[in-house]
Amino acid sequence: MAAIRRILHPTDFSPASAPAFARALALARDAGAVLLLVHVVPPRGPHLGKGYMDLKTYEEIARREAGLAMRSLQARAGRAGVRARAVVLEGQPFAEILRSAARERAGLIVIGTHGRSGFSRFFLGSVAERVIQLAPCPVLTVPSRRGRRR
Repeated sequence: MAAIRRILHPTDFSPASAPAFARALALARDAGAVLLLVHVVPPRGPHLGKGYMDLKTYEEIARREAGLAMRSLQARAGRAGVRARAVVLEGQPFAEILRSAARERAGLIVIGTHGRSGFSRFFLGSVAERVIQLAPCPVLTVPSRRGRRR
């Protein structure tokens, strides 16, 4: 079996992403792999009403906040002895994750799951499910702590 040289970890900074980051970090450390951290800022329309924010302002704030969060994850990886690269993309999350995995020739994707089921999963869609179905490499899903039994 070939060694994994690049592990891609997509994150939305939610609590469901934390266990997946920890797993991706451990796998990258054990394999001596580069950890590719990816966050996708999804397209949004302006929010009308009291809290109106124009699209350009929203995108600037979203990119800036995502950049700060990604630098924090990258620093944590460095402290754990893992080489990491971080990128913030814009677009449809599952599509950008798949493009990144193909472009970077990821050997593994480690993605968190929110544990939704039934109507909420159908209505909201599942980024992890689409990534699993279409990924160019193996995908490891890591459930959120909320969904685990103790």
